[in-house]
Amino acid sequence: MQAATSPEQDLADVSRVLAGEVEAFAGIVRRWQRPLVNMAWRYCRDRGRAEEMAQEAFLRAWRGLAGWRRESSFSTWLFALAANVFRSELQRVPVVNVSLDDVAEPAGPAVQHEELAKRQSDGQVRRAVLALPHRYREPMVLFYFHEMDVAAAARTMGLPEGTMKARLARGRELLKKRFPHLGEFSTAALGSAPGPEKEVLQ
Repeated sequence: MQAATSPEQDLADVSRVLAGEVEAFAGIVRRWQRPLVNMAWRYCRDRGRAEEMAQEAFLRAWRGLAGWRRESSFSTWLFALAANVFRSELQRVPVVNVSLDDVAEPAGPAVQHEELAKRQSDGQVRRAVLALPHRYREPMVLFYFHEMDVAAAARTMGLPEGTMKARLARGRELLKKRFPHLGEFSTAALGSAPGPEKEVLQ
């Protein structure tokens, strides 16, 4: 989830930094550190590495701050930059992925322990999402876990919105194919998926 902030705060701090008040960058870090670390963790599932990746993203943002053209929000620019940093880092040192076939199928919640079973099922669904092929995993992470809308997730990945919708639909389809009972609690675990749309190959 994104930080409680406003575009005006980001714009003010960026303007101050570019005017020479380097200490104003601390405000940007303070507002966006937690969202970037959380985002990085979704990529690597390692807290220490996620913090290092987020730190590298802030360093890149600092160096490239003048490159924000203000055609989109600062947060969109920052998340797109961070996503590129995280992808590059994982290409350099890949995460050992678990096969989707090796993820246990979530069981239906028992009536007497419904809340506990629901939490366990949601956790298994999230692990299953992280076992998806990368082209479907990243859109699912940004849209469902990081709570970006389709347009923001598409901009972050540099994809047309139609492609993003198609990959989200395909990712959800793969999960349901692997886990036939997913539909019973998919709304709680993942939210509502956008309608399928023919994918534009990238």
